[in-house]
Amino acid sequence: MTRRGLFAPALGLVAAACSPLSSPALSPLGLLNSLGPRDAGARRVARDLPYGDDPRQRMDLYAPKAPGPHPVLVFFYGGGWDSGSRDLYGWAAQALAAQGFVVALPDYRLVPQAVFPAFVQDAAAATARAAEAAPGHGGDSRRLGVLGHSAGAYLALMITLDRRYMAAVERPDLIRAAAGLAGPYDFLPFDVAASRNAFGRAPDPTLTQPITFVRPDAPPIWLGHGTADVVVHDEDTRLLHARQRAVGGRSEAKLYPGLDHADLVASFSPLFRAKAPVLKDVTGFLRRALDRDDETLA
Repeated sequence: MTRRGLFAPALGLVAAACSPLSSPALSPLGLLNSLGPRDAGARRVARDLPYGDDPRQRMDLYAPKAPGPHPVLVFFYGGGWDSGSRDLYGWAAQALAAQGFVVALPDYRLVPQAVFPAFVQDAAAATARAAEAAPGHGGDSRRLGVLGHSAGAYLALMITLDRRYMAAVERPDLIRAAAGLAGPYDFLPFDVAASRNAFGRAPDPTLTQPITFVRPDAPPIWLGHGTADVVVHDEDTRLLHARQRAVGGRSEAKLYPGLDHADLVASFSPLFRAKAPVLKDVTGFLRRALDRDDETLA
């Protein structure tokens, strides 16, 4: 498979731990969510918060048990823009919350119901809604970051780099930092089903690509990728990182030898955390980027 072979079925070490089954609740991620160990320092504090009228425009919130104020994160899961559910990723949001963040975990509209730019618009609307809801659960929305895995990393970087999306929800300066795990950022032409179905009708394909919107004044960005990823090759991370640095932007990148596509998020789980320090690395970056004094945030 070439670099452009995006989002072929791959569950990496999660699949090695759980046999895939037909029911979503009994899928590898579903089993990890329902039966896997959870971090004890956080809990779900709100469920089914709406950020739009569609049934897919809902989110859950997770928060540390310790009192705030805590920085806020919005976590977007992956799934090739045509699959995924927050019901499968509570363990990941709880892992992030246990690191000292109030975490929003939104669903978003998927192919075939929606195509570009609907799911990007949903990501922006969910981020704005998270900023409204988080203070009621100990969150400091002046310190808000976004992150995602795979297609979710695409969403996080699109709403960070392309100013139009957050401007459309009247929060152009809300995002203070962004992180992407195994994300596709430069995937023209649309030569596989996932990208054709999600983006094939876009009038200008270049406007679908995060790399198009690199800019020196973007918030700090962190990108992580496994070198054994055959779903989205690490070239995407290396290209976006290099392009952002070339224009004078703030970007950090880390490649994880031997990790595959699913490993980047599976390593959030206590079951697999010894595999690689991805959770420590990304939350360390986000904490540094978001823990600024009030004058910086004014």
